Amino acid sequence: MSKIRQALQLLADSGLSTRQVAAALGVSKTTVSEIAMYARDAAVDWPLASTLSDEELQARLYPPPRPRSSTRVEPEYAALHQELKRPGVTLQLLWEEYRAGAGEHAYRYSAFCDKYRAWAKRLKRSMRQVHPGGERLFVDYAGQTVPIFDPASGEIRRAQVFVGVLGASNYTYACATWQQTAADWVGAIIATLEFIGGVPRLLVPDQPRALIANPDAYEPVTARLMQELAEHYGVAVLPARPGRPQDKAKVEVGVQVVERWILARLRHQRFHTLAELNRAIWALLADLNQRPFRRLPGCRSSAFAALDAPALKPLPAAAMVLAQFKPARVNIDYHVAFEGHYYSVPH
Repeated sequence: MSKIRQALQLLADSGLSTRQVAAALGVSKTTVSEIAMYARDAAVDWPLASTLSDEELQARLYPPPRPRSSTRVEPEYAALHQELKRPGVTLQLLWEEYRAGAGEHAYRYSAFCDKYRAWAKRLKRSMRQVHPGGERLFVDYAGQTVPIFDPASGEIRRAQVFVGVLGASNYTYACATWQQTAADWVGAIIATLEFIGGVPRLLVPDQPRALIANPDAYEPVTARLMQELAEHYGVAVLPARPGRPQDKAKVEVGVQVVERWILARLRHQRFHTLAELNRAIWALLADLNQRPFRRLPGCRSSAFAALDAPALKPLPAAAMVLAQFKPARVNIDYHVAFEGHYYSVPH
């Protein structure tokens, strides 16, 4: 005989208390109280219970839970994630738009936010940063270099690979330069701005000596050529903190993508000039920006057209002319020496 049947019989016939029935059956007082409550709710008294089998009695008192039919309309989480990158767009606004479409089948605001955040956490196990469209351009150099062979002398010279990534769309630019001097950095950044056809509000580089005259975690001082770039294009420079790659995580990932999807494909090719290498990089770059996202709708190019391009400031009428700044002493013949040449100054 099951414990349920015994409990119902003792409660009905013996006149024992709940505590005494529990002690007699070797179960807790709470269990006996629950059996009595479930039997009362199911309208099962002892005479009826005595006519039922153990399985039937179990089914009467503990029916299987009814599957809940969810009539809620699930939001398009990937679309929400992309919309949040637009300037001024908030979860409150997106919920109101979702509720207007779903009506009485919409989730409440708190559930809507919880479900979106749970979805966003599954994208990647890392710190999530949401960058509004047209706000930030992250720039860096790849650690991998590309050999260039001089056919005349047989000399091998290694080219550096510059990478720029927009925060909202991940739209990527890459080019090769000979070195990582201030002129190389600034020239590559200018080429990036021309490639994207506009100017973001913030430029986020690392803190190399070529760009930052006084590296510091809190108050870095930009070098003169970088300051000239910021003033000419009207962009603010916000260097990443030293030793904090998470400040420029977008370009850290962008460098990996360029190394895997562009440089790895060029590993068997032999280049003789920097221009030849850049043509090969740019041919594959178009392919890279057209590759579909894995978990989000569209690709880098479509996201750029929807998010970043409309929010970029226009380029100035003329591109910045690169200048080199160097302290120099005026000689007695009122000339200044620079790279083997002499330039006169007012005597």
